[in-house]
Amino acid sequence: MPNHLADAISPYLRSHAGNPVDWFGWGAEAFAEARRRDVPVLVSIGYSTCHWCHVMARESFSDPAIAEYLNANFVSIKVDREEHPDVDASYLAAASAFVEGLGWPLNVFVMPDGRAFHAGTYFPPVGQPGHPSFRDVLSAVTDAWLTRRADVTAGAARVAELLEESARQLAAGGASGTAPGASAAERDHAVAELVGYEDTLFGGFGGAPKFPVAPALSFLLGHGSHHGVGPELALRTLKLMGASPLRDPIEGGFFRYAVNRDWSDPHYERMLYDNAQLLSLYTRAWMLTGEAWARLVAEGIARFLCDVMQVPGGGFASAQDSESTVDGTRVEGGYYALERRDRLRQRPPALDEKILTGWNGLAIQALARAGFAFDRPHLIEAARRAADYLREHHERADGTLVRASIAGSVTINQTGNSTARTSEAKATLEDYGMYSRGLLELALVTGDVSYATQARHLLESTLADATDTPVFRPPHGPDPVLSNQGLVSAVDPSEGAYPSGISASVDAALLLHHLTGDDRYRRAAQAGLGLVATLAPQRPLAFGAALRLFDELNSPIEQLVIVLPDEPHELDEPHEWDQARRTQPTVTLQDLARRHPANVVAAVTETQASAFASAGFDLFAARMAPSGHPTAYLCHDFVCQLPVTDPAELPPSTVTAESIARIVVERQRPDSADPH
Repeated sequence: MPNHLADAISPYLRSHAGNPVDWFGWGAEAFAEARRRDVPVLVSIGYSTCHWCHVMARESFSDPAIAEYLNANFVSIKVDREEHPDVDASYLAAASAFVEGLGWPLNVFVMPDGRAFHAGTYFPPVGQPGHPSFRDVLSAVTDAWLTRRADVTAGAARVAELLEESARQLAAGGASGTAPGASAAERDHAVAELVGYEDTLFGGFGGAPKFPVAPALSFLLGHGSHHGVGPELALRTLKLMGASPLRDPIEGGFFRYAVNRDWSDPHYERMLYDNAQLLSLYTRAWMLTGEAWARLVAEGIARFLCDVMQVPGGGFASAQDSESTVDGTRVEGGYYALERRDRLRQRPPALDEKILTGWNGLAIQALARAGFAFDRPHLIEAARRAADYLREHHERADGTLVRASIAGSVTINQTGNSTARTSEAKATLEDYGMYSRGLLELALVTGDVSYATQARHLLESTLADATDTPVFRPPHGPDPVLSNQGLVSAVDPSEGAYPSGISASVDAALLLHHLTGDDRYRRAAQAGLGLVATLAPQRPLAFGAALRLFDELNSPIEQLVIVLPDEPHELDEPHEWDQARRTQPTVTLQDLARRHPANVVAAVTETQASAFASAGFDLFAARMAPSGHPTAYLCHDFVCQLPVTDPAELPPSTVTAESIARIVVERQRPDSADPH
């Protein structure tokens, strides 16, 4: 029996198109069919690089007998969690009422009105002690539906009430004012808690399984209290992780997580969001320390993103599969056990070629800054190509964003314009926040103000309905099916392996504030962080991005603008430092800017500075290179010191790289941790 998935955007859904299960994609049609037939709905959620999703697909969803039972007694919906993160979040919250240790595949049994009444993750084909078979679960759910409908309905109502109460409490917390909360003492305590979680033998946090937890490391790397304990812990963790089996030393990318405490036996899927964030972290680590290991790992990640993850057209694929076929045998991780020359004879693991707006925003931000820091223009160009793809194919005429498109689907229409196949899934707040933040970073390193103005427009669209207290919302609202079923809250501040939509939007808003001086963006950031002011300090591993932003919101602002002359000219009387450059190695203002830890670091020409200023980015107002030499403007909270042209006269940062480097040198672990 053909199902409804053959033409899906998601490669994960298309991989189920050949199942005998009569799958529906996410949408109102499936729930209408369940009401018509008076049967429950199975919402099965996964993603293309999920190992156990593949296993369950082979064992159960490809089984004709199980499929026949499902088709007779259920309406079955298959959801790609990466295409519909809000659907995934909603059903994860509901499933937590029934099962601990949630993960994927996530299988939720719901009423035709969408309310959940039972859930589980992977179900084996044959029952084991404590783990019923999938067929037994289906039979039990069917029996309850047919013989105990009142109990099923009452249970679903209780779960829905709990979720509604949780949403009300969250909304009440966010509406209590714009005070940022999460005091300095609370943030110091969060650092101390993370220190207590550290695995002092192998690095990372906790035991097994072990994840990179990039947002928490980002918080630690920027938290300078307690004599540098936070940066010290972050740098130690990054160094050990970079030398571990979690990183592929040949292609440079990191795997999603490791099964064992010593980072061995990784699950071999490689995610765009992990590698983008880790590139930002290792770039920052090099900026702070100048250590060779940090640059080695960062440039390896950048190479992986450009060579493996960037698809023709410019966008970045969302993930690379954990399974590969080596010499005709399907095996997880077998490709990565091969040396470089042997890999060339094999087909690499498949890419999930969904191009996700938000995750591409993370990659654009990371590559743009890495390209500037390491003076690698090709990395900036890779970021620009991705941004230009999104501008052309993911920005609608009405100003809203597309959540996802599929690589290789670009065609030329009758008017001569190119179009790509795009998902009907609504773009989420993470798409607006991450993409805006990436565009701003790209604007700062290229000097192209159009990226910054587009970022401001997109972020403004999330604040369009705000009154006195600006609050971020996706401009087109939440997923319409969830909304009609009353199953979604206005915002979801929860963070997992990457920043939430709220945190991503706050990040973009703070940078816009630093560039424009417009206090509305700062107030929006305060309101957004107010949603997690209580939660974040209590759960630092789960709210690292928010904690980093609390630090930034409550710290002095430092801005550095390097202005390059449009047409450099020779002076009649060269500066003394110009003469010195003829006899000793050159250190330019741009060299210093590449490692400067200011909140804003930009290098623009005089013409570009004028364009930024005319567009309302006041940091660039009256920024010139009057002597015909590169000129630096270092500002603190928008109060700028006198411009300098001599690199030796550039005042030190309030958070100097040297101070961090000193801490690391004094307390560094043995050199055996160097990445290979």
